[in-house]
Amino acid sequence: MATGTLTIDLDALRRNWQALDRASGADVETAAVVKADGYGLDAGRVARVLAEAGARRFFVAMAEEGAAVRQAIGPGPEISVFSGHMPGDADMIGDLDLVPMLNSVEQLTRHFEALPGHAFGIQLDSGMNRLGMEPAEWAAVSEIALSAGPTLIMSHLACADEPDHGFNAQQLAAFKDMTAGTGVPRSLSATGGILLGEDYHFEVTRPGIGMYGGRPFQDATPVVTLSLPVIQTRDLEPGESVGYGCTWQADSPCRIATVAAGYADGIHRAISNKAMLYFEGTACPLVGRVSMDLITVDITHLPTTPASLDILCADQGVDIVADAAGTIGYELLTALGARYARRYTGGMGA
Repeated sequence: MATGTLTIDLDALRRNWQALDRASGADVETAAVVKADGYGLDAGRVARVLAEAGARRFFVAMAEEGAAVRQAIGPGPEISVFSGHMPGDADMIGDLDLVPMLNSVEQLTRHFEALPGHAFGIQLDSGMNRLGMEPAEWAAVSEIALSAGPTLIMSHLACADEPDHGFNAQQLAAFKDMTAGTGVPRSLSATGGILLGEDYHFEVTRPGIGMYGGRPFQDATPVVTLSLPVIQTRDLEPGESVGYGCTWQADSPCRIATVAAGYADGIHRAISNKAMLYFEGTACPLVGRVSMDLITVDITHLPTTPASLDILCADQGVDIVADAAGTIGYELLTALGARYARRYTGGMGA
């Protein structure tokens, strides 16, 4: 087979959610963020496993994602939509019992007119300047909104992955100021906020990347492994180069493996000449440029020619590869390509 094998450990996913649930505290509801197709791992499978583990509230980015999750988990659990109530969403929101997190007066008006009496939440901007009502806007409509009974009021931390960043405390104070005395469940924290401590937890937390094995949840169990088949090997003499642009040149006799994966599969071109792949615990440097379908790896020091090499494994998680690319684990996970053969272990997806 000339495609890589992406293995997703659903039991590890469940354990990570349970650990973040415990960290959130006994009196806090722990939801789950399953946007971007469950961070690239199949939102339906992810949501079913987490619902089985006890999650009763899920978050997605847009209504269409909510529809897919509803189809997977059925009626009951609440599915909240970060983008709120966009034009054309009313039928989907109403028919599938989705909960839009209303971000503006315009969305509030649209929702109340299109779906009077239908559940909704409120998203506030506590300083990130991305989504949500700003303090003055919220003050103007809060009485009307609160009288209609929102299920949740939320905001989002900009710097939660940096525990010592002063902006965390600023946002916390702003969120408290805007929500004090509302009597509505509140949510401020994703994974990073959970790890900041109970002051940030409020009534609902909503872990995302930590469930999938990424930073800043350092105690996470790895969820994904990615094994890539070796198509061909060749021996090089000193002075010979590898790949487009001749960016790597052998300075001694070496053996090069050509591996079936490239930037079309989410292997970022930025890791050219930087990253490692692994064979039975031994690191092998990626040499030359990442191309669309292929990468080349120096296996000179291996005692045998491997049938495959691992880029995500026990020796190297998503964040290490992301570091080599100058990006974050989120981007790496959500970019994993459609050509991989996906194998699910554990959970309901086995």
